[in-house]
Amino acid sequence: MKKRTFTCGLDAAIDIMGGKWKGLILFSLGEGPLRFGELRRSVPGISERVLILQLREMEASGLVHREVYHQVPPKVEYSLTDFGQSLNTAMAPLGEWGEEHMERIESLPR
Repeated sequence: MKKRTFTCGLDAAIDIMGGKWKGLILFSLGEGPLRFGELRRSVPGISERVLILQLREMEASGLVHREVYHQVPPKVEYSLTDFGQSLNTAMAPLGEWGEEHMERIESLPR
């Protein structure tokens, strides 16, 4: 497997964040562990398939921890790792900027 190289820290951060959904998943898990159904309800518009794929990628990159409880019925919880929490903390100012400028952003032509 080829080692990835980045031009700067922002390039590396955007690579691990990749896409629209990971930031929303991180934000939702910032409050604490969630089961799959709870997580899906907390991220409006995401399909079950996309959520599964995103969670797998985030688990592989070390952002999310998946805890399987061996009980009947089966229970799985997702939570942020320290690495994921640090990314969530780093994204907080960007979220605040978005909140401040939401009206302007929503009015932009698409």
